[in-house]
Amino acid sequence: MSIDNKVAVIILAAGLGKRMKSNKAKVLHEILGRPMIMYVAETAKKVAGKNVIIVIGHQAEKVREIVSEKYEAIFALQERQLGTGHAVFCALPYLPNCIEEVIILCGDVPLLTSDTVIRFFDDHVKEKRDISILAVKIDNPTGYGRILFDEKGHVSGIVEESDANKEQKKIKTINTGTYCLRKKNLIDSIKKIKSKNIQGEIYFTDIIEIGYSKKKNVGALIGTDEKEVIGVNNSQDIDMVETIMKKRLSKIP
Repeated sequence: MSIDNKVAVIILAAGLGKRMKSNKAKVLHEILGRPMIMYVAETAKKVAGKNVIIVIGHQAEKVREIVSEKYEAIFALQERQLGTGHAVFCALPYLPNCIEEVIILCGDVPLLTSDTVIRFFDDHVKEKRDISILAVKIDNPTGYGRILFDEKGHVSGIVEESDANKEQKKIKTINTGTYCLRKKNLIDSIKKIKSKNIQGEIYFTDIIEIGYSKKKNVGALIGTDEKEVIGVNNSQDIDMVETIMKKRLSKIP
C-alpha cells in the first residue's frame, strides 16, 4: 500500500556506469543474484504504488523487460545522458496529473529502504518544504557533494567535491541524491537549470540553489544510517553492498 496516491517516485536508471568496466547498464549489475534496479523498484512501489517512473537509457529495453516482469512502472527514455537534471526532465511528461509531490531516487542505491523514504517524505510534508534533500553525516566525505546551510538551517546549495573550497571540504553532511519536491516547484525550477560545464551536462543539484534564491523552503533530513545510501560505482561497492544485504536478510525472521 503506497503512502499517498498524490506522490510519484522517479528512479534515475539510465547510466552505463563506466567505473563498472562493463558494457552492461549499471542498474543491471546484480546484488545477491538480483539486478540492483529491482531493489530500488521495490522500495519505490512500497512508497508510490503504480506512480513509479523509471528513466532508462543504456540497454533501455533490457531494463524495461526485467523490471516489468515483477513491477508495474512507467518508463521514460533518456536517449542522450546529459546529466541528472536532464534525466528528471525526461520523466516529467509522464507524471500523472493527480501528483502533487515527487520523490527522486537513484537506481544505483539498492540499500535504501521504503521506511527511510517514507520517513523522509513525512518530514518534507510536516516541515511544509518546497524541496527536501536526504542527507547523511559521514566521517570521510571525500568525493561527495557537501550540503551548505544558511544561519537559519535552510539548505542554500550543494557544492561538489571538485568545486569545494578548503572550508567547504570540512563539511561532513553530504548529499545522497534522494530528493522530494512539490511537483509545481519541480516543473518551474528545472527549466532554469543551465549547463555550466564542458560536457554540457545539466546537474539536478543546481535546483537547490535556484529554489533557495527564489525564497523557497529548502531543507534536509539527516538520515541515521549512512550504509543505506551507499551508491554502487564499482565491483568493490558491489561486494560491500552484498555483505550489508546478507546481514540485513539474516535478521529477517
